[in-house]
Amino acid sequence: MTALYSGSVLQNVKKITWFSKETQENSNGQTNTSKAELNRRSKLSEQTLFIVKPDGVKRKLVGEIISRFEKKGFTILKLKMFTFTKELATEFYSVHKDKPFFGELLEYITSGPVVVTVVEGNNAVATTRQMVGATKSFEAEPGSIRGDFGLGFTENIIHASDSTESFDKEVNVVFK
Repeated sequence: MTALYSGSVLQNVKKITWFSKETQENSNGQTNTSKAELNRRSKLSEQTLFIVKPDGVKRKLVGEIISRFEKKGFTILKLKMFTFTKELATEFYSVHKDKPFFGELLEYITSGPVVVTVVEGNNAVATTRQMVGATKSFEAEPGSIRGDFGLGFTENIIHASDSTESFDKEVNVVFK
């Protein structure tokens, strides 16, 4: 069975081949090299989520940001543009509910449309966090997304899941 993936912002079409149980072993019971390679990749591969925040959308940086992830070799699995309601934002950022900046964060994240993207690749969480850069844009390294485009602490262009556990919670909030 062959599946094709093509996203609206993607330049390339990714071809994925799934092997049936019958093609996984040859007549001598040995594992097919292609299956072994797929299994090796899947052990390193993980998914994560990032959100281009309202300032990034307003400044028309969505394509540039997504392009960086594609060039890094990530596969885009889901892509969605929407505006957070206060209720959805409260659920999404519940981990910060007792912090002094929570109200400002909710006001900001609900101020305009965002673009949520789920990507997959080797060490996706750690690599994405490195690509995104420090939370305070003025402390982010040049070459990181926040280092190149961020203007502050709250308006820092992008959110990224900080762990696989955060990803599991966040993806279930925004892709209900």
